[in-house]
Amino acid sequence: MTKSIVCLQPLSSRQQELIRAAAPGYTLTLDDAKHPDSELLKQAEIVIGWSKKGADALLAPDSSLRWVQTWSAGVEKLPLERLEERGIALTNASGVHAEPITAVIFSFMLLFTRSMHTALRNQQQRIWQPDLKLTELTGKTAVICGTGSIGTETARIAKAFRMKTLGISRSGKPVDGFDRVCKTGELEQVAGEADFVINTLPLTDETRGLFGEAVFSACKEGAYYINIGRGATTDTEALIAALNSGRLAGAGLDVFETEPLPEDHPLWSMEQVIITPHCAGSTDRYGDRIIEIFNENMKSYLEEGAPSRNVVDYARQY
Repeated sequence: MTKSIVCLQPLSSRQQELIRAAAPGYTLTLDDAKHPDSELLKQAEIVIGWSKKGADALLAPDSSLRWVQTWSAGVEKLPLERLEERGIALTNASGVHAEPITAVIFSFMLLFTRSMHTALRNQQQRIWQPDLKLTELTGKTAVICGTGSIGTETARIAKAFRMKTLGISRSGKPVDGFDRVCKTGELEQVAGEADFVINTLPLTDETRGLFGEAVFSACKEGAYYINIGRGATTDTEALIAALNSGRLAGAGLDVFETEPLPEDHPLWSMEQVIITPHCAGSTDRYGDRIIEIFNENMKSYLEEGAPSRNVVDYARQY
């Protein structure tokens, strides 16, 4: 049987050439995730991306699937139990997003500290208001929840602004760029030191609803919350209450519990909230970076029988 790679995302001619060069003896076929070819998917040994509509074909008893390289860092929307039962290797796109998402995080922080979000609204209404509330990042404390590639890049850039950086991770192990790293169970205590609480966490059973009333109540008055991780890690009602009470001075949000965010949602009309439509990780370099990860994994797959980079731990769900 022909060894088959099926990609469920668009690829440029150059990207296709790179994959074919890294996978001698394999065919590469592009398919549409929204309207997948079931027979094609059943024959695929390797899939790049994922198709909810094609899941049954990919996981059929007679499917050839051995490895899935996702197009995203998060894998919470995939049928993890079924993939694990089949012994299918799963690798994600972790590391692709560090530069663009870090830029969004600092966009939020700079907008808030220099009141640029208010200045932009004033411009639309031709209001001259020189007495805006203005401060700076120098000397501020960022509590960065998640010390992976995004969190580490954020900490590195924060040091250029002479900020204090505190990390939150499952292990609490020291990481370069952080003044201190604490375990997840210490989040409420550490939140009290934060001028900015930055959420870069994936969605797992442990992180679902983690940022709720207890965490927001523990924040010092006037802190800001930034979420570029996953919407369901945050209790939105608790967030709105903290914003309305003034406990939080503002929030920069790229992800939400319900997406798209409903038109009548109260977050839209809150002047202290900046909203982006789950696009923080988007960049014109996205596809190239994933192909780099895939081709590195293809090398180890051919030589050792399994991919080696960004391998998802099914027990941890990331």
